Amino acid sequence: MKVLKEFEFDAAHYLPSYNGKCEHLHGHTYRLVVLVEGRPDAEGMVMDFTKLKHTVQDLVLSRLDHHLLNDLLPNPSAENIAIWVWNKLAGPLSGPDRRLCEVQVWETRTSGCIYNGEFYEGELC
Repeated sequence: MKVLKEFEFDAAHYLPSYNGKCEHLHGHTYRLVVLVEGRPDAEGMVMDFTKLKHTVQDLVLSRLDHHLLNDLLPNPSAENIAIWVWNKLAGPLSGPDRRLCEVQVWETRTSGCIYNGEFYEGELC
């Protein structure tokens, strides 16, 4: 079973090695979706939504919201942001019967990245 929580944050970034308009400083209202999978506990919950919210706020949003993402990541593409978020949350959201299963980072309503912790060198997904 999977549970999810959705968040928004505002941040600026630029892509230094990109040849196009995104190489210039600009901002987004990002949408972040975090999915945790596992077995429901005795109360019938995979994870308490309040605990999930506070964990994401403390470990991720406090570092991203209203910040210049280039101060955190040298090339803050949606893909690199998703990997960074995954690395921050995978341990803290894991438990005996649950684990982080997916992170979604949306730059716009129609453009985003989905990451599940897997990376295959030389392959694109």
